[in-house]
Amino acid sequence: MRVAINLLSEDPANPSGAHWFWTRVIPQMARRLEPGEELDLLVSPQSRQLHQDYGPGVGYITFPWSNEHRKLRTLSEHLYSPVRLPLGRIDVLNTGMAPIVNLPWSLVLHLKTMHAFTAPGSVAPLTLAYRRFNYPRSVRAADSIIINSQSLRSEVEQYLQVDPRKLKLIYEAVDHELFRPGDELEAREQVKAHGVTGPYVLFVSSMWPYKNCDGLLRAWALARTKLPGRQLVIVGPGRDEKYYASLHALAAELGIAGEVIFTGGVALAQTVAFYRAADVFVYPSLNETFGLPILEAMACGCPVVTSTTTAMPETAGGAAILADPSDPASIARAIVEAAASRDRLRTAGLRRAAEFTWAATAASTLDVYREAAANRKRHRA
Repeated sequence: MRVAINLLSEDPANPSGAHWFWTRVIPQMARRLEPGEELDLLVSPQSRQLHQDYGPGVGYITFPWSNEHRKLRTLSEHLYSPVRLPLGRIDVLNTGMAPIVNLPWSLVLHLKTMHAFTAPGSVAPLTLAYRRFNYPRSVRAADSIIINSQSLRSEVEQYLQVDPRKLKLIYEAVDHELFRPGDELEAREQVKAHGVTGPYVLFVSSMWPYKNCDGLLRAWALARTKLPGRQLVIVGPGRDEKYYASLHALAAELGIAGEVIFTGGVALAQTVAFYRAADVFVYPSLNETFGLPILEAMACGCPVVTSTTTAMPETAGGAAILADPSDPASIARAIVEAAASRDRLRTAGLRRAAEFTWAATAASTLDVYREAAANRKRHRA
């Protein structure tokens, strides 16, 4: 069995959540490969530098572009794949969108979001049109479709005509070697470099409108009087520059700019210190198909507040305080409640995060590949 895994949707200069997913799950799959099984990673010359040393059984198929050139990448996926992948004797292709030419490999779709339908404002117009056109034909062509939550299952079934037997629920996980409890005083010293001078409430995410950081700022304006002496720390890159600028303007308008710190993007390993030292982690997103930062915070022993919507209650599993993300007053009440319930939430969160491991994710993903490869053999017989 030879499986091609499409990693071309990554921008090497701005690794996304999908990048971190694959850098965790590929090594775990590599350790579980049986004789005659191989993973071939579709990479560009630039993105290959992000995927090294996965061990035996993992090879590379080089395409000219990844997402540093989005349009050229998309074109090459459709036109070069039908030529290059058969030369590699690929049995299974794991990708987010089916190539336009159907060839005799088994297709496993890996769906991470349905933002083209659920949060269209977060997707550029041309990308939105492309996804809305291609998702329906991709799910028809797929042998299996990997999803990461029951919430995403509901969205796929709502917006696409799909055989429910194709949908394979495989939860994502948290890197417990990186995200784990540690010395809180040491963590506080580390975050001082970013201007954090005292106790704080934390938000970690790329800055897209659907992440609802503006709702958090409005909530903080209400909660701050009940949490004196604390700062609000916003960690993450301003992916949507216009929205990011509006957040700074909103903080000033609300009169809280002096106690809100925008760190910008930080390295993944540095976020561990922010989680460890925070009083509360707040993730009031309007739409998530999994919500990995929820588990990262829990694994570090940080109490969590998150939303009542989409996948977030499913991921939190009863170990977080839930709030209505459309209501700043609800978020504010949840923050205050979480700050008063830190010990209980810390214990519950550590227990919940321990249920999610990359080993389990990798084993289940390999099972989907093996089933797809077996189906291909039966069809060829």
